[in-house]
Amino acid sequence: MPSPSSCPPVEHAVSPHQVIHWTEDERACAARWRSESGNPPPRRVVIADDRTPADAAYRLACEGTALLWRGDFQNARQLLQALARRAERKPRNSAVAPAAVPSEAFHLHRQAQSQRARTLAMLLVPLDDDYGIPLRRAPDLRPACMEAYGAAEGPSVVSLRELLGLIGAHEWRKKGVEIPALGARIHPHYGVFSPVRGEYVALVANTPLPATTLAFDIGTGTGVLAAVLARRGVARVVATDQDPRALACARENVARLGVAGQVEIIQADLFPDGRAPLVVCNPPWVPARPSSPIEYAVFDPDSRMLLGFLNGLAAHLTPHGEGWLILSDLAEHLGLRSRAELLAAVDAAGLTVAGRVDVRPHHPRTTDASDPLHAARAAEVTSLWRLAAS
Repeated sequence: MPSPSSCPPVEHAVSPHQVIHWTEDERACAARWRSESGNPPPRRVVIADDRTPADAAYRLACEGTALLWRGDFQNARQLLQALARRAERKPRNSAVAPAAVPSEAFHLHRQAQSQRARTLAMLLVPLDDDYGIPLRRAPDLRPACMEAYGAAEGPSVVSLRELLGLIGAHEWRKKGVEIPALGARIHPHYGVFSPVRGEYVALVANTPLPATTLAFDIGTGTGVLAAVLARRGVARVVATDQDPRALACARENVARLGVAGQVEIIQADLFPDGRAPLVVCNPPWVPARPSSPIEYAVFDPDSRMLLGFLNGLAAHLTPHGEGWLILSDLAEHLGLRSRAELLAAVDAAGLTVAGRVDVRPHHPRTTDASDPLHAARAAEVTSLWRLAAS
């Protein structure tokens, strides 16, 4: 039988946060619902434990019924792996013709990813008032939860898949990502895009600087590009972002790297006030709709950030200044944006292309023939576009 604290009574449910409701031992229960992906709390919840068969759990998850786990934590992890295997299993005699165009392949791939994520998110675990996990053999994940969620505010319920993601993010934050251009590590926070693809960092590290007095870093994220510019001798770097997590992450990284005296981190939508001889931006590369808030680092709906940067750049450049746009052409190979459309946007913004530096990525997906988007990834080129006001 679960302990009384395992089933928070309805009156203890905290609003204005989203709340998940379920019935357990003939009692109405409720707790705060946590979902960094933005999923609403499931409407149907059943109790599951070590006796729940994987096939039955998968069927319920596919139907939209969540399973709140009350068994052994390690068994819950094994069940999640079993659900993932079933989600990846292709039905017999269901040969699917390849998509006719790359954009169709991309959207089908995204659709399949979204469905798989929804299904696997249906296995839930409880968290106590202090983020303790009231399950047998549960690890102490309180530090990881504190980093991602902040101070605890009563009992809550979270997808096991998300909780395991917090563990991975916590480990990345502790050990960091090696950045050869810095000769040091960048430590990404949960929800902040990690600079694991180093080719775009190398572009900023190696392209000749137009000036070393001042630079703007638009959408700084972890602060990696701001740090690279500071290490290259730029006297003052103003780095902007809107996400509080990114701002905290960037401040921590530039302080750890010893460049906080050169780098100012401010909250802003794209540009800070004033003009600079160098304005750098690495926007999300794929013009598609994110399926969760975390994906805004990868997907740029309607090219909002890209177009915002281009359209505002001329007004923030000093005479003879340069804007550095770091952009992959993956969207072009996926049929989501053409090169002609990109160049037309540059022209419409009153800009000219002063030069371009290209590099091919070397991440594992470029050679993974099983990836549905392999053809596009294998052809991908990342570029640093040197832009000037017309």
